Amino acid sequence: MTQPPSLSDRLRRGDVLAAACPSREVLRHVTGRWAVLILIVLEEGTQRFSALRRRVDGVSERMLAQTLKHLEHDGLVARVSHAVVPPHVDYTLTPLGEEAAAHVRRLADWVEANVPQIVAARG
Repeated sequence: MTQPPSLSDRLRRGDVLAAACPSREVLRHVTGRWAVLILIVLEEGTQRFSALRRRVDGVSERMLAQTLKHLEHDGLVARVSHAVVPPHVDYTLTPLGEEAAAHVRRLADWVEANVPQIVAARG
């Protein structure tokens, strides 16, 4: 029989299944529909806001800004504002963001590879 993790182990790692665990908020930010797509695009390199909006088809300006703000707050995306007219802002993945992007890209790849089976299961 396996022993449940000790309290110190849970505190060190976090407990995503617990409602009060801070990892829940990060998980929500990273796995949101728009965040997954933004992270995948940013894996290709630094992007301006307008380029991200064009690449992530269907995202509104408001949702793109909100999602980038969450990802920046979580330390996954770096925002660099250039003092020029008109304003020029670049977004790039941090090292932590690169790691997160690799994980969500693998999930997105799995989804795309299995779409025919998933659609068929829906009936």
